[in-house]
Amino acid sequence: MSIKFYNTLSRKKEEFTPIDSKEIRMYSCGPTVYYFAHIGNLRAYLFMDNLRRVLKYNGYNLKHVMNITDVGHLVSDADEGEDKMMKAAKRENKNPFEIAEFYMNAFLADIDKLNVDRPEIIARATEHIDVMEEYVKKIIDNGYTYQTEDTVYFDTAKLDKYGVLSNRNVDDQKAGARVEFDQNKKNISDFALWIKAPENHIMKWDSFFGKSYPGWHLECSAMGYKYLGDHFDIHTGGVDHIPIHHENEIAQSKGFCGKIPANFWMHVEFLQINGGKMSKSLNNLYTLADLEEKGFEPLVYRMFNYTSNYRAQINFTFEAMEAAKVALSRLREGYLKHQEGTEDVSDEEIKSYEERFLEAINDDLNMPVAMSVVWDVIKNPNKSKKLQNLLLKFDEVLGLNLKDYQKEENVLPEEIQKLVAERNEARANKNWAESDRIRDLLIEKGYTVKDSKEGTIVEK
Repeated sequence: MSIKFYNTLSRKKEEFTPIDSKEIRMYSCGPTVYYFAHIGNLRAYLFMDNLRRVLKYNGYNLKHVMNITDVGHLVSDADEGEDKMMKAAKRENKNPFEIAEFYMNAFLADIDKLNVDRPEIIARATEHIDVMEEYVKKIIDNGYTYQTEDTVYFDTAKLDKYGVLSNRNVDDQKAGARVEFDQNKKNISDFALWIKAPENHIMKWDSFFGKSYPGWHLECSAMGYKYLGDHFDIHTGGVDHIPIHHENEIAQSKGFCGKIPANFWMHVEFLQINGGKMSKSLNNLYTLADLEEKGFEPLVYRMFNYTSNYRAQINFTFEAMEAAKVALSRLREGYLKHQEGTEDVSDEEIKSYEERFLEAINDDLNMPVAMSVVWDVIKNPNKSKKLQNLLLKFDEVLGLNLKDYQKEENVLPEEIQKLVAERNEARANKNWAESDRIRDLLIEKGYTVKDSKEGTIVEK
C-alpha cells in the first residue's frame, strides 16, 4: 500500500517514494537545550516518533538524525538578540556547557517517558564545529557570502529564489527598507553563517575567522550533509521553522551544493493552551513533570495527541487530558479482556482491521482514523487472543506499551475492607440508610462501589 505525506515544499499531499528502497534517510530539528522542554515542544517529537513508527511499520529501515542545539541559537530565530545558551548560563550562574548537558539529559528523559523511539544518530552542535567550518568555507568558495568586520553573511540575492517553503517574496526587501534593520546586511533575508566572538563570549572556537562561533541555521545543514549526504528523503520540524530556519537551511544547501537537501519537508502544528498561545506571562508553559504532578502519566499526553492530525492545531485543556486518561485506561482494559479471551475471530476480520489501520496511518499519519480502528477492535464482542495480538501489532505505531501493561491487583487497605464488611452486614440486615452512609464514605475516600449479582465490587 502506498504512503502519502503532505509536503510543505509542494504544498500538497504526495505519494512517498524513498530515494533508496532499502533505507530512508531523515533529519529532524532537535531542541535548543537551555531550559526544560514544555509540552508544546514535545508534540514535535511525538510527531517525529509517529513518522518513524509508521515508516518502520511499512517495513523500511531508517537512518535518522536529530540535532541538539547547544550553541548559537539566538533569542530571535533571526540574527537578533542574545544566544539562548548564554542567557541561560547567566540566569543560573553556570557554565553554558553545564547548562547544555543538564537540559539535554532532561529532554532525553522526557522523550523516553513518552516512549519516543530515539533517532539512530543524535548530533550535538558543539561536537561538530569543524564540520560546520568546512561547510561554510565551501559556501564562501562558491560565492554566496559577504563579510563584515565580525560576521560572515549568506547573500540570499545570489539564489534563484529565497522563500521556497513559505513562498515569501523578498525581492523588494533591501537594506533600509524598514526601520529595524541590521545595516550590515545587504538584504533583509540575509543571515549569519559565522560570527566573530566578543572577548567575554564563552562559547567560541579557533577558526578561519579567528575566535568565533557558528550561526544557528548552519548546524542542521552541516550535520545533515555529514550523516545523510546532500540529498535525503525527509526533513521534519515545527511550523515555526518554516519561514526562517528551514528557508535558511535550503539556502545554505543551495550555496553548498546547489540542491534542496530533502525531498519531503514535514511540519507539525502548534499546541494551544485553553484556546490560546502558551506564554510565560500567562503561566501556562507546562512541562511533562507538571502533568505528572497533576496525576497524568506521560503516555496520557501521548494518547491526547492522537485526537488530532499533526498538521492541525490541537487545544490542550486539563478536561481533555482527563478524557485521554479515561480513554487510555479503557484501551488497556479492553486489551486485557482480549488477552483473557477464548473466542475466535476469522482471518478475514483480522485482515479487514489491518487494512483499515494501514490505510489510515499511510494517509499522512491520520491517527484519529487509526484510533477509530483500534476502538473497533477493543469493542469487538468476541474476546480473542487474535485481537490481542492485533492490538500489539498496532501498538508498534501507537507506542502505548500495551505489552507491558498488567492489571493491578485490587488489594484494599484494611480500613476500606472493614467498611466494606460493615456495609455488607448492613445490606444483609436491610439497613439501607446505613448501607448508603458507608457507600458515600467510601466514595469520599476515593473508591467506587458497585453492587452486582456476584456481590459488592469496590475499586480505587
